Amino acid sequence: MFSRLSKSPWLIAIAISLLLLLWLLSGAIFRAQDNVEPDRPQAGGGLPRVEVQWLAAEPMQRRQVVQGQIEPWRRVELRAQVSASVQRLERDKGDRVEQGQLLLSLSPDDRPAQVARGEAEVRQRQSDVKAATRLRERNLISANELLRLQSELAKARAELDSARLQLRHTRILAPFAGVYDQRQVELGGFVQPGQSLLTLVDIDQLKVSAQIAQQQVTQLRLGQPVRVELLDGRSLSGELHFIAAAADPGSRSFRIEVRVANPESLRLAGASATLHIDTGETLAHRLSPALLSLDQAGRHGVKWVNQQQRVEFTPVQLLSVDNQGAWVSGLPSRVALITLGQGFVEPGQQVLTQLAAEGR
Repeated sequence: MFSRLSKSPWLIAIAISLLLLLWLLSGAIFRAQDNVEPDRPQAGGGLPRVEVQWLAAEPMQRRQVVQGQIEPWRRVELRAQVSASVQRLERDKGDRVEQGQLLLSLSPDDRPAQVARGEAEVRQRQSDVKAATRLRERNLISANELLRLQSELAKARAELDSARLQLRHTRILAPFAGVYDQRQVELGGFVQPGQSLLTLVDIDQLKVSAQIAQQQVTQLRLGQPVRVELLDGRSLSGELHFIAAAADPGSRSFRIEVRVANPESLRLAGASATLHIDTGETLAHRLSPALLSLDQAGRHGVKWVNQQQRVEFTPVQLLSVDNQGAWVSGLPSRVALITLGQGFVEPGQQVLTQLAAEGR
């Protein structure tokens, strides 16, 4: 063979080229094998990783916050009971009046004369009955005649009472102490029965009315202290004095009323206010509202990790929310709350946990 190669130099050149090519290829293959890392199993077998924070339940004061409307303790619209003209305006709007004080006078017209006529008629009928009674004792008149005279006396007395009532209705008196708030008539004006004359309000006490949800009404009881926050930042103290026995058919909410002392007679009736009602202490967790999520039923809840490193979803009740966070109830007393990655895991899924950094 070598003798042939020696006789054919071109064959020697080809053989050398093939050997050189094989040597180069073998070196590249060995380097590639050196650079390949051996297969290593992924940490956790491919389980998702989440950050958790341990939260413990704390005592907190449950409080219901609702918007309310401030109203006078009492408000009455006084109306005319007789046809007459306005004769005198005894008091002016804005005046404070006492119970029984004269506020407005209507013209008496012929009502005093009707009273005098009625009184005379009663005296005449009383005299007739008195005489007939003596005659009846001696059987000089029949029992039916005496009964007729007694009936006429009763009729005269009823007519007299009616005449006196008509005259009394010309004097409009304050049914309770309060403030003469509005007047709907002027001096000399003619009024008819049922026509509004004036409005009297009692603001020595105020009541703040509000509507509360049916889920929350069971936490209320009469006499509970209530803080009434006004729009200007001032606060008044009151107590819950009324809870409706039945819900409003339209809103399914219950009306409540809070009694508030107003010794300075502040003009607050008609304004809005915020009611803060303390309903007792309970254990709850304070967390960021951003950690709340909804399940398929639309319930608010949070995701956390149990001892088996599986994700749990627990519906919670939102007790209160402020700038610092939200108070919720319904979680275990101590819970590993998912603070990062909760949107990528589902209840029942196994995960790897990592404690969240402090201050996050």
